[in-house]
Amino acid sequence: MPFYIKQGKIPAKRHITFYRDDGELYREELFSTHGFSNIYSNKYHYNMPTKVLRVEPYEVNHGEEWHDAMLQNYKVHTFRGESSGNFFTARRRQVFNNDVALYTAHVTEDCEDFYRNAYADEVIFVHEGSGTLTSEYGNIEIHKWDYLVIPKGTTYQMKFDSLENVRLFVIESPTMVTIPKHFRTPTGQMLENAPYCERDIRTPELQEAKVEKGEFSLFIKYGDRYQKSVLEWHPYDLVGWDGACYPWAFNIQEYAPKVGKIHLPPSDHLVFTANNYVVCNFVPRLYDFHPEAIPAPYYHTNIDSDEILYYVDGDFMSRTGIEHGSITLHKKGVPHGPQPGKTEASVGKKETYEYAVMVDTFNPLKTTNHFKDCMEQDYNQSWLED
Repeated sequence: MPFYIKQGKIPAKRHITFYRDDGELYREELFSTHGFSNIYSNKYHYNMPTKVLRVEPYEVNHGEEWHDAMLQNYKVHTFRGESSGNFFTARRRQVFNNDVALYTAHVTEDCEDFYRNAYADEVIFVHEGSGTLTSEYGNIEIHKWDYLVIPKGTTYQMKFDSLENVRLFVIESPTMVTIPKHFRTPTGQMLENAPYCERDIRTPELQEAKVEKGEFSLFIKYGDRYQKSVLEWHPYDLVGWDGACYPWAFNIQEYAPKVGKIHLPPSDHLVFTANNYVVCNFVPRLYDFHPEAIPAPYYHTNIDSDEILYYVDGDFMSRTGIEHGSITLHKKGVPHGPQPGKTEASVGKKETYEYAVMVDTFNPLKTTNHFKDCMEQDYNQSWLED
């Protein structure tokens, strides 16, 4: 995150003595990015965060590559697929490349264990469900349609109010997920014309330190592998912390969309950036106000990007038959656009109600067996006239 906050008790200077009431030192941990050259936080533990009793292998298979996929457009219905597990084991990888992996999850189990993605930032879009994101830094209330941005290396849990219907869309990123630079001033403040600002961002609220000795299971994902580390001390033992690297939340309903005289490209709906891909979102908005405007998107061949759309809610003006949780994949080098009749039907319309998350990647995406199993077989022929 581009702005600094501090919580709890911290010393007057970094890297100086900071004593507990019993005369022992608090243990300072620098949580840094890009070595020592980008945002960081300093955390103050009751106990050394390095105390691990043992490490064990652990197996989770999120999905194997579908090797025979053709170069064509696809639609899948992720809500139809079988899925179960807790907030990290239920994840089903749909598409991936070296820059990003996208998962869907139907969470059916509670989890008392802790989780850390050691190699990747995570953006978790909460399609259905509510609860609390707990972490070393404190708690964040989880609301339906939240983006939860979690830096790599963060130890956390997700606790849900009910497991009746919890659906997640997860973006896993080996590189840092950031707010686009052109939304910020040189010192990091959100610009006046940015589509969201600091008031829309929810940060952790530090809880009372848990100074508990025992055996605490931490499941660590590193690449495609997992391990179980058993910690000697509860990981939420911070008395205080400060910095600019921490989990945060932003709800898609707080996004203020741009409106143009003629149709604006998807890049004008940008929300996050990372290396070799971007995240955009579509929200309810007024349509274009040129008297002859065509609100529906034009047909498009993006020769440098694969485009993923995850459909959240609403009536999508360019296509019928979109279910909640549907995903479309429009491959680079293959044209896509409104299905027959939708361009004409959009003329004269004044506004749209739709919510969707879009990920554009600058390298081709690979698909998985989960993607294949939920695929709509005739989507690539849906542009043919009846």
